[in-house]
Amino acid sequence: MAHYFVPFAEAKHQPTILVDSTGLRAALVLAHWRGAATPVAFRDDTSAGSVLRALRAPHTPEMVVQAVSANHFDIDGFVGVWSLLNAELALHYEPLLRLVATLGDFRELDWANPLADDALKLVCWLNAKEKELFYPPFGAPALRRSEAEASAEKFAWFLPVFGEILENPERGRAAWEPEYNRVRRAIEVMHSPATRLTRYPDLGLLVVHTPEPLPYYALFGPTNGFDIVLSCYAGRRYELEYKYTTWIDLESRPTLPRLSLNGLATRLSSLEKPPSAWVFDAITDTGPLLRLGGKKLSKAQRYADPDQRPIEQSSIDAETIEKEVVDFFQQGYAGIAPRRYWTWAEMKAVGGEFS
Repeated sequence: MAHYFVPFAEAKHQPTILVDSTGLRAALVLAHWRGAATPVAFRDDTSAGSVLRALRAPHTPEMVVQAVSANHFDIDGFVGVWSLLNAELALHYEPLLRLVATLGDFRELDWANPLADDALKLVCWLNAKEKELFYPPFGAPALRRSEAEASAEKFAWFLPVFGEILENPERGRAAWEPEYNRVRRAIEVMHSPATRLTRYPDLGLLVVHTPEPLPYYALFGPTNGFDIVLSCYAGRRYELEYKYTTWIDLESRPTLPRLSLNGLATRLSSLEKPPSAWVFDAITDTGPLLRLGGKKLSKAQRYADPDQRPIEQSSIDAETIEKEVVDFFQQGYAGIAPRRYWTWAEMKAVGGEFS
């Protein structure tokens, strides 16, 4: 029996497989969200990965449920939903779809992988058509609509057409080429002598020194295995970010819990020339940023690429910033061992108040 998509509002009225989402009455959850009821055998780093695992176990009783839904539209969730509706083609393209989901959610990818270029084209195509025809990620509130409601229109448009672009990305060149070219230029910068990476594996911290803010798909490309990125740009401009890898239940490796950044913000503000101050997002945000203050960024701005938002100039030199960040995490993580499946309550207990 074929699966079919239903808007999230209808999921509570019938048995439904939920992808990249949770719900009390779901027949089956295939999501990497923290604490989601995804069966152990189907756990994966991405929700699409969980779907692909489930497709390789078709005799799982819950897989006979035909209705499929998600409470938001993003690349990982869409790939998962599409894969359930197009199982044979999805399994044929499984390695590529896994790369697409990882790039879409974590912004990381091994560019030496022979499928990486096609993955980038597909992600850029999805991004471009989403912005052209609908609204950007986290833009539903500006339309005075809920994401669960508004995203159903995106699924209705993308589900019938994605397969043809998957099989031949060149068919979508007009849409994907502008962002693709921008990212490829940025990848060249990341691989050039102008960029220097310093790794602190015990902290899960990667420090990137590069001249200008870059698109995430380039900036986070080499961050596999790391969960915190300190970006240091020319002109004493900095951003620290907890990656999405610590918001979800990552299956492939253990992680350290998120720490409240209040102490680090206070310390950096004390070193900054007044009236400037460092501000940070709640640790429960999908990708919380610590940055020099100014106008508060919207969720859509925080999700957008670093080269598409203002980054203020600090009075602190890059060497001092790096030392303060490393010292903070070394102290904060002293005596804490990485592991899988932290709960938010456990994070709060070891990492301080979430604020």
